[in-house]
Amino acid sequence: MAKKVVAIVGRPNVGKSTLFNVLAGEKIAIIKDVPGVTRDRIYADCNWRGTNFQIIDTGGIEPESDNIIVKQMRRQAELAMDIADVIVFITDVNAGVTQSDEEVATMLRHTKKPVILVCNKCDRVGEPPMEMYEFYSLGLGEPMPISAGRKLGIGELLDAIYDNFDNIEEEIEDEETIKVAIIGKPNAGKSSLINKILGEERVIVSDIAGTTRDAIDSHFKNTYGKYVFIDTAGIRRKSKVYESLEKYSVLKAKSAIDRANVCLIMIDATQGVTEQDEKIAGLAHEAGKGVIIVINKWDLVEKETNTMSSYKKQVYEKLAYLTYAPIIFISALTGQRINKIYEMINEVNEQNSLRIPTGLLNDTLSQAIAITQPPSDKGKRLKIYYMTQVKTRPPTFVVFVNSKELMHFSYTRYIENHLRKQFGFVGTPIHMIIREKSQKE
Repeated sequence: MAKKVVAIVGRPNVGKSTLFNVLAGEKIAIIKDVPGVTRDRIYADCNWRGTNFQIIDTGGIEPESDNIIVKQMRRQAELAMDIADVIVFITDVNAGVTQSDEEVATMLRHTKKPVILVCNKCDRVGEPPMEMYEFYSLGLGEPMPISAGRKLGIGELLDAIYDNFDNIEEEIEDEETIKVAIIGKPNAGKSSLINKILGEERVIVSDIAGTTRDAIDSHFKNTYGKYVFIDTAGIRRKSKVYESLEKYSVLKAKSAIDRANVCLIMIDATQGVTEQDEKIAGLAHEAGKGVIIVINKWDLVEKETNTMSSYKKQVYEKLAYLTYAPIIFISALTGQRINKIYEMINEVNEQNSLRIPTGLLNDTLSQAIAITQPPSDKGKRLKIYYMTQVKTRPPTFVVFVNSKELMHFSYTRYIENHLRKQFGFVGTPIHMIIREKSQKE
């Protein structure tokens, strides 16, 4: 289930970054008493009353301004409002209702998202200041007094955010439908692949990098099964991210990965695996999703003997942490090998949710130990008592040992490889948790 998203919006210098840092529990946003310091949207994970959600700090909104930076900040906030499930509109009680506040409120009244109106800098405990009642005129309901700097009213604000989650329609889960996120840097052919699969120009295709700004869901059914393909905006390298739209694209890609069962990592065959491809693939790997590496534009590569096997070797050298992921070579333009993608998606999705019975799992563990004895250090040998699988998506195992220090990374990797040899786990990461257990226990 994708995390809920909360956007903090408002004009510059009302305390958005201060509030963001309080909610995030750490100083992530730069705070300076100069309007417009936060020019890039920053996001962080938050938890309240057992519910995980993501908060977004935005650049301030100045509805009427010729300043290009202010325009960019306004656009960031508009995009944050678009992606958010709940919007926190923060104002400055000491400044009163400004023209900018009124115009921001007009923008927010047209959104269908829940909006929480917050009056910041109410620094005294007790009855809220009389100045706060002026903010009823914004037409966004009852204003909520807080002091982000003094951490007053934060619990009440989090409760209000939490209560609004109940009014958000949950995405209906269909166990038969596989959600597939197509991720990769701009111009790798993600939209072209979607169009070829759907047989229609559903997604705009352009040679201009970054044409697809949003994540677009395409439902599709064929003889192989039912799918939802999520086409995400391409992710550019940080050094080339000049406009707020690209920052937004990264957030949408992360959101798409969070929703997906399987991720197709699109690589441009004519460019090979770039540093940015490594980072993008790492998002899916760290999220524990099923992964398929799709080498697109294979029709443009000159072929010689063993070209494909040589290319695979190069890919795995660059993406060393993804050697478990299958590779398929396609051409989204001509349709070459497109049909083989469905079988791969089905297999990887099944492997990502694979559960091994405890008895069979420990028989395999005993076999691995018999082949290669656990390491020892200074006369003390590692003892592995047993292991159990605690979850799927990704398959996660807890291994009970006599000493965590003796359980070297290399031996953990050895056991993981033995599990893959016995059970497959094609296209899925495996998480191993090491816990100490005494013989008496």
